[in-house]
Amino acid sequence: MTMNILTDTAYIPQQKTCLSKQYGAYGKVNFGNNKADYDESSNDKSTNDGISKAIILGITQKIISVVTNLCGNKLLRGKEFTSKENVDKVVQTMKKNNKLSTEVHFLDETNVETLKKRFPYLEKNLDIVAEGKNAFFTENGNIAVAPKSKPSLILHELGHATNHNNKKLMYGLQKLRIAGMIAPTALMAVNSILGENQDGKENFIERHAGKIGFLSYLPTIIEEGVASIRGIKAAKKCFGNSVNLKPLKQNYFFAWMTYVLAGVATGIASRLAISEKKS
Repeated sequence: MTMNILTDTAYIPQQKTCLSKQYGAYGKVNFGNNKADYDESSNDKSTNDGISKAIILGITQKIISVVTNLCGNKLLRGKEFTSKENVDKVVQTMKKNNKLSTEVHFLDETNVETLKKRFPYLEKNLDIVAEGKNAFFTENGNIAVAPKSKPSLILHELGHATNHNNKKLMYGLQKLRIAGMIAPTALMAVNSILGENQDGKENFIERHAGKIGFLSYLPTIIEEGVASIRGIKAAKKCFGNSVNLKPLKQNYFFAWMTYVLAGVATGIASRLAISEKKS
């Protein structure tokens, strides 16, 4: 997955800063608050329902977190598809063909301090990249960075830069990423406004909260996938069949799967948020 938009390609669960716009390939699994407070006057059924929901939430959170970390570890241990020099060739091709003015940097502990002085608001994010645990593109400064230990991730980030530069559909999807971040809270607010049906049946939000939550994350899932596809196609165009792209595709697949899982988590969190509100 900038200050205005920063996109990450992390190998570890997202360590977000205050940056409001972020694009990347590693999804943040956010279940919100997994503890519910129940009034002592609640009846046994309500209390039991609350306990059951808390158990479901805890189990689901654990499963998705485990699978997300598994995908992250697969990405971390994945082989590079080619040399740093060849990656540089693809970078130049992507910049030329897509008319990108994006700065590209490959970081480790030897050069990260220089970039932190130029972009102090990105300090934490840059440190994570230098440690080999992330990559990102940000429109605030128009830079794309990747670890020296994992240079091929930069192609995905330039895919984000291309999406942003086109100012068309993919740019619009980037702007819609915030929907997935606020879905559970927003659905609770809308549901409170709608109120309960007089017949006691669930209203539209209550019936479809999980689906709406997942759909709110789709712009992120789609845009992340397109960013990876752009990087893979650029590599294919540069090298044809002379380079094995399978490692690159596998790395990008595991990264993309973390966003799919984050979408599932958002759907579950949305449904449970509505259920908890009713308890």
